[in-house]
Amino acid sequence: MTAPVREWVTFQDPKRKKHIWHVDVTFLTSNYMCIFGQGCQGVLTEKAPEQSEGCCSYGAHSSGPKDRKLVDKVAAKLTADDWQYIKKAQKKGVWAKIGKGDYRTRLVDDACIFLNRPGFAAGAGCALHVYSMRTGVHHSDVKPEVCWQVPLRNIEEHDEDAKDGKVHHRLTEFARHGWGEGGDEFAWWCTEAPEAFVGTEPVYRSLEPELRKMVGDELYESIAAYLDVKMRSRTTRVHHPAETPIKLTATRRKTA
Repeated sequence: MTAPVREWVTFQDPKRKKHIWHVDVTFLTSNYMCIFGQGCQGVLTEKAPEQSEGCCSYGAHSSGPKDRKLVDKVAAKLTADDWQYIKKAQKKGVWAKIGKGDYRTRLVDDACIFLNRPGFAAGAGCALHVYSMRTGVHHSDVKPEVCWQVPLRNIEEHDEDAKDGKVHHRLTEFARHGWGEGGDEFAWWCTEAPEAFVGTEPVYRSLEPELRKMVGDELYESIAAYLDVKMRSRTTRVHHPAETPIKLTATRRKTA
């Protein structure tokens, strides 16, 4: 019999009765963590840890006007100490229009305008994240939606054929296919790399603020309660394909 490679559990949205959530137990109970600056190889066609770009090489696509307005508001609060390319942003703006109603953060030297590069005084990484740490505001309150959600992903599908108009959400990881065709060209991607599965907490706890924003507090509590039991259970958990579970074996003590 073929062993399962992914485990799911389904929840009814407590506030929106036509919405159903299919939750990826395997990823949310894994010990994945972001390793930006700690071994992240980036998302270029060749591994490039020395560039410290993480997943910021291609800019961030806006989820809509509200998303852009938030980022613009926060960008206006950044200082030159936070942001390497503040002058370019003040001159040309943060967003570049790349299609009808489609915007992406502007690129500077082939990466996101918010990305501070190695050698900058505040360190390499997102200027919005620098601001977040400086002010104590959670990064999900200052970054573009796609940036704070990764590596989480909500894939929403409308059941148009059904009379009840159900909406199905798959709460899972941001895999290569989430990037479109370009994802296949990456030399490395974190959610399939064993070196990124080194966290001390399961994802549903380490990314609790992000998950609460994505699903709501009430549903999060239900999901977390279920996964807490799952983590304590003696039944075998379906480990993530990139995760190396710890195997306990019998030991033999040498005698003198």
